[in-house]
Amino acid sequence: MTVFVLAIFLGFELISKVPPTLHTPLMSGANAISGITIVGALILSNTAFNEGDPGTAAWLAFAALIMATINVVGGFMVTNKMLEMIAGKRRKGGK
Repeated sequence: MTVFVLAIFLGFELISKVPPTLHTPLMSGANAISGITIVGALILSNTAFNEGDPGTAAWLAFAALIMATINVVGGFMVTNKMLEMIAGKRRKGGK
């Protein structure tokens, strides 16, 4: 529990220090990491379910697959909104 609380605090501190122009590339990097999680979970769950007796690891891989997919889709939606906001400012005569 202590590690979880420290990770939340450290993550908040690090992200709050990132300039707004770097948030979009940061989101893209996080999406890439979740994509790697999806590939690993697909491989593990496919292997375990095809063997006929899915154990705890297979069900955890399936849960990781679902959660990572939600994370990637949400990340792309947020990244798209951020890029639209930047493009909208440029069209209106901003930087």
